Amino acid sequence: MNKKQILLINDMAGYGKVATAAMLPILSYFGHPTYNLPTALVSNTLDYGKFNLLDTTDYIKGVFPVWKELGFSFDAIATGFIASERQADIVSRYCLEQASTGTTIFVDPIMGDEGKLYNGVTPAAVKSMREMLSVAHLCYPNYTEACYLTGREYKAEGVTNDEAHSLLEHLRKIGSKSVLITSITVDGQPSVVGYNNIHNEYFKLCYDEIPVHFPGTGDIFSAILIGHLLDGESLKDSTRKAMDGVYKLIDLNKDNIDKNRGIPLEQYLNIL
Repeated sequence: MNKKQILLINDMAGYGKVATAAMLPILSYFGHPTYNLPTALVSNTLDYGKFNLLDTTDYIKGVFPVWKELGFSFDAIATGFIASERQADIVSRYCLEQASTGTTIFVDPIMGDEGKLYNGVTPAAVKSMREMLSVAHLCYPNYTEACYLTGREYKAEGVTNDEAHSLLEHLRKIGSKSVLITSITVDGQPSVVGYNNIHNEYFKLCYDEIPVHFPGTGDIFSAILIGHLLDGESLKDSTRKAMDGVYKLIDLNKDNIDKNRGIPLEQYLNIL
């Protein structure tokens, strides 16, 4: 099978298996040549409460002209944490330019969970992420992020099927062609809802929740999802496989003492 080259534009944590550190080994295991461009260098996962962060926007600005001169190109680009509005502008313009030559753009608008923004993420990030969605072939916010992006009220008890459909439509209006919303409770059931632009198909996939929290599970979901999509599988099937992969990894690690490190996933790649 002809494997696809993918660029990860995401942050890199020094301590913890999240973001680029979580996605790179999974996509490499799938056999896709995987490259990375850090949007920020972070001392550790944000779950510890204290961290040091270096915004790499100036570095990124200098990278793109070099890559253009060297003729580097990618079949797909996956964006994650964006450190500033200025960075969002630079990255979204690069993605738009690459998309015009056939590159597929995946956007994970990393901002928050459980109804609130992550530590260190400012309200300005919402505007930046809307800009990123405008160039996306596929975006996959969680329910919290979908609410921030659309200005909708977050409902801890969950939403109805009609409300979930409305959220998908609002995200499509922002610009993303296909859309997933993860970690959303629909009619009382934890679910992932989606819209596949290629087949004009809506779907809902339910799952059982394991009541533990690990940072980086969204990045693991993203990497498994993209890995299967790049292998030519459908959005619905790829989503199901990503959900099942995350479930298995959480279940195998649910008794870990320091969950703030994320899941030590390299030793489990064979189950994905």
